[in-house]
Amino acid sequence: MNAQELLNRYARSETNFSGTNLNGVDLTGADLIGIDLSKADLRNSVLALAYLNRANLTQAALCHAILSGINLSQATLVRANLKDADLHGANLQGADLRSADLTLADLLDANLMDSDLRNADLSGANLTGACLRGANLREENRHYTANLRGANLRNCDLRGANLTGADLAKVDLRGADLSEAMLRNADLSGADLSGATLRGAYLTDANLRRAMLRGTNLRNARLERTDLSEADLATANLTDAILPDAKLTKANLVRAMLEMTQLNRTDLSRANLRNANLRSAQLIGAYLARTDLTEADLTDANLVRAELSSSNLNQTILTGATMPDGSIHP
Repeated sequence: MNAQELLNRYARSETNFSGTNLNGVDLTGADLIGIDLSKADLRNSVLALAYLNRANLTQAALCHAILSGINLSQATLVRANLKDADLHGANLQGADLRSADLTLADLLDANLMDSDLRNADLSGANLTGACLRGANLREENRHYTANLRGANLRNCDLRGANLTGADLAKVDLRGADLSEAMLRNADLSGADLSGATLRGAYLTDANLRRAMLRGTNLRNARLERTDLSEADLATANLTDAILPDAKLTKANLVRAMLEMTQLNRTDLSRANLRNANLRSAQLIGAYLARTDLTEADLTDANLVRAELSSSNLNQTILTGATMPDGSIHP
């Protein structure tokens, strides 16, 4: 079917075009609100600036399609093939993209607010500047997880997004806003979160092993049992963060802000905390074997039952700190 025939039939109130062959069709700027294109062949098609609000594109083939500036708000794209599609500036707010294939798709500056991306494959996709605020990428029964491995999410708006169990290993999240995002059990190993905002984010049981978190804002974040082994947290802000039972072995925390941070039973062995601010931090039962605390500020910190015997305490400030034996340091 060619573009004009489809437009003529749609103008006559026909909306069911399920399974139609529209390979390579040019529908630039077309008004096709509510159309049914489920299982349609739209490969290599041009739908730039078109209106497909609330359209049904379930299992549609849209690989290599040009969809820049398209309006797909509240559209259904379940199991749609959008591999290598151009979705630059597309509006996908509230769209259902469950199990969609968005591998290598260009979603630069796209609007994905409140979209459902459970089990979607976004590996290698470009999401630079995209808005995913309130999007759902959560794990469900551990077999329904969004795949974002290797994706570019630089400067992305992910505030309040549900990324529980998501695969974000080695993802570029520099400068991204993940405030209050749900990242429980997420795999962020090797991810670059330099300069990102994770204020109030939920990272319980997450894997951040060898992640780059330089200058990252983690104020008030929840990181219970989180693995931050060998992570780079230099100059990061962890003020009031909650990290009981977390693993920070060999982590770089030079000049990190850890004031009033809860680090009870945390493994900080061989970590570098030079010049770190740990004023009033809770380190009850913390493991600090061979930890470098040179010139760190532990004023009024609680170190009851902490293992400090092999720590480097050269010029460490311990004024008013409660020591492992319960005594108060002068």
